[in-house]
Amino acid sequence: MLRGTIRDHITLQRRPFLRFFACEEDLSHESPDAPLPDAVASGKEPFIVIGAIAGG
Repeated sequence: MLRGTIRDHITLQRRPFLRFFACEEDLSHESPDAPLPDAVASGKEPFIVIGAIAGG
């Protein structure tokens, strides 16, 4: 369902202006290969993806 939303179809790079949060921490700058916190992996805490807004 999210295919092409978080990563570009061609470059496979994360799209800009997306933020990732879990366990009250901003995980946006973590490596895409970094494991999720145990609480998220076990389903105790949510993994939140938010589209950031920028503008002038």
